[in-house]
Amino acid sequence: MGFIADRMSRIKPSPTVAVTAKANELKAQGVDVIGLGAGEPDFDTPDHIKEAGCKAIAEGKTKYGPPPGILPLREAICRKFERDNGLTYTPDQISVGCGGKQTIFNAMQATVNPGDEVIIPAPYWVSYTDIALLCEGAPVVIDCPAEAGFKLTPDQLRAAVTPKTKWLMLNSPSNPTGACYTRDELKALAAVLLEEANAHVHVMTDDMYEHIVYDGFEFSTIAEAEPALFGRTLTLNGLSKAYSMTGWRLGYAAGDAELIKQMNKLNSQSVTSPATFVQWAGVAALDGDHSFLAERNAVFKQRRDLVVSMLNAAEGLECLTPEGAFYVYPSCAGVIGKKTPDGTVIDGDEAFVKYLLEAEGVACVHGEAFGLSPYFRISYATSTEALEEACTRIQRACEKLS
Repeated sequence: MGFIADRMSRIKPSPTVAVTAKANELKAQGVDVIGLGAGEPDFDTPDHIKEAGCKAIAEGKTKYGPPPGILPLREAICRKFERDNGLTYTPDQISVGCGGKQTIFNAMQATVNPGDEVIIPAPYWVSYTDIALLCEGAPVVIDCPAEAGFKLTPDQLRAAVTPKTKWLMLNSPSNPTGACYTRDELKALAAVLLEEANAHVHVMTDDMYEHIVYDGFEFSTIAEAEPALFGRTLTLNGLSKAYSMTGWRLGYAAGDAELIKQMNKLNSQSVTSPATFVQWAGVAALDGDHSFLAERNAVFKQRRDLVVSMLNAAEGLECLTPEGAFYVYPSCAGVIGKKTPDGTVIDGDEAFVKYLLEAEGVACVHGEAFGLSPYFRISYATSTEALEEACTRIQRACEKLS
């Protein structure tokens, strides 16, 4: 019997974190690398949020916080759900965690028994499947290709549900595709779950990119679209993306009070709670001025349009225009089977991404990491100048293939 637990063999390190680490390592060696792997806005945290965090430190709000999160933050989260989504929660239905990733981990740890199935539409955020596996669950991955707008259909959902299904995992706007479900599309999925045979299935919806949408798209979350699912839905959100607070590590979940109680029990035996002064900054973020969101989204939209246009001009690549988030997920099917200048055959999206890094110093993430090939993910949450240069390099790399 080995010293390391068997469960660790079920998972792998986060590919997106690994790509960023590799890009930083090469930069430190003096290599000219443009990193497009990190899902992290290049904008700074807004000043009023930073000031609230500093004020909390100055006022001595640096002691242990309660495992559910400080009450003022949970109250602010309740106000957010009422204001933005028309959903009514009470503070005992809120769990605050160290980022969205921890809230997902807590939810699955609290509910998934060995062999329980978690339906995960692909492409998916890289951690969904690994967290389910770590909790001894069975990810049920459903391919949702570009032809379907990277979205799950009601027929696919109905066919995937079994007596062992515990959760349906939804993410809109999506990481890695930027695809967004309309209210009608969510109602259609909800109708499947409201069928008597599927009454045992719960929904975990990751709304982390809620405020980053374009072209007049109207965001809805599934409990808002179908109130009959309210009691079976765990709604996840956080401050990392829209508020440029990735390093502050602040996420939250809202749902059934008993589930939340169990998630908070996990907090009490693990992190206790996020840093107290960070939670006070979270209050300022949720209750404060949101005018910066429209300004930043306008910049993101310009970057999106630039990247989509330049990628579609690259030989062998096809890129849909996403409705939200700050990613594109282009197909590289047109370059599979081609050879690099040194004679290496591009036999998949991982080989293509490796070629981009080695030949042109562009770091992005291969589609296999997100469960759907042959695609790759680019984050356009970086400067316009860097994106233009990166896309020029990608075009050049594609031209060199034969």
